[in-house]
Amino acid sequence: MATPNYNYEKRQRELAKKKKKEEKLRERDARKTSPDGEFSQNPDMDAEPDHSQTPDGEAPATPSQA
Repeated sequence: MATPNYNYEKRQRELAKKKKKEEKLRERDARKTSPDGEFSQNPDMDAEPDHSQTPDGEAPATPSQA
């Protein structure tokens, strides 16, 4: 019966970790350099806040145009 080659298995795990780390770095760089488009974290955060409600949660009274 053949013995397992532990050095080979360890090297394969190390290569997989290295590849994954490089992919993450490339993705992070792409996110930093890209304009607000494909890689934006949360597009709703850039929008203006809705101030149509008063702090107590009710809509402000609008004057009627008669």
